[in-house]
Amino acid sequence: MNRAHLARLVGTYGVLIALVALILFGWLRYENFLSPFNVTTVVRYNSMFALVALGMCFVIMTGGIDLSVGSTAALGSVAAALSSHFGIIPGIAAGIGVGVLVGAINGLLVTRANIMPFVATLCTLLAASGSALLLSGQTSVPVSSTSGFISIGTGALWIVPIPTAVALIAYALGSLVLNYTATGRTVLAIGGNEDASRLMGLPVARVIFLVYLTSGALAGLAGVLLAALGYAGQPTEGVGWELFAIAAVVVGGTLLTGGSGSVITTLAGVLLLGILFNVLNFENGEGWITLSAAWQSVVRGLFLLAVILLQASLTRSPQKKKV
Repeated sequence: MNRAHLARLVGTYGVLIALVALILFGWLRYENFLSPFNVTTVVRYNSMFALVALGMCFVIMTGGIDLSVGSTAALGSVAAALSSHFGIIPGIAAGIGVGVLVGAINGLLVTRANIMPFVATLCTLLAASGSALLLSGQTSVPVSSTSGFISIGTGALWIVPIPTAVALIAYALGSLVLNYTATGRTVLAIGGNEDASRLMGLPVARVIFLVYLTSGALAGLAGVLLAALGYAGQPTEGVGWELFAIAAVVVGGTLLTGGSGSVITTLAGVLLLGILFNVLNFENGEGWITLSAAWQSVVRGLFLLAVILLQASLTRSPQKKKV
């Protein structure tokens, strides 16, 4: 095993080690850290971010970026809340449908109009955010209390919260697609070298379109969970979700340049960032330090920077010296 391969393994799976270490730290330091209530709360709430990060993972593996996922989730939550009065299925369909529409627009802008992903998704971010405010009348939209829609967020399958079960199923499917299908291999090939992929006859435009379509659909599904968990469509939510998703993907070992990544370690990245936030809340409760939301954001930002610098140092190829 050469140094480059070893560095790649450490950079990718180091997040799992960090996750286990953080859980052990919380278990040893805080009395109720691993209580059923705290564990259930953490995994239920972070299921929304997990879905958004999964879509972002595939987008980044192609060498792209999707800045619209947070606004799409907010728009999806409003659409789901408005449609929840007609039943659970219409509510779910409306939220996902909005996400599919935004994802399709992103895909067309990138593949047909040849607009850079950063610019294309920045435009749809603004459009989706404005649409959420217009559709909601700039206020929260209550979900139906009689259709059973709320059970999507509060219910459980045996002991697993429904949002968590949805996220786990999505990640299982995502892992199967990435590792065992031609589409998954094409995603990695495009991120490695898009021009070479075209020369090999791979369906580059179609796969990129599908990736953005999937990212939008998952963001819309996250919006459905947001509405069910918060009992309302929330047009101003989703701010910064795209940054959380990018952070989780990068922490999980996926390269921002594309061509390499992992679905499972992306999930570990989501859990790592979510549990870090939970640890900071517990630390506030201990009374030793008091970190406001702003300072917690600073700590998480510095933590992410440290991980990125470590990843960069591990994956940097050594320069060959001329003699």
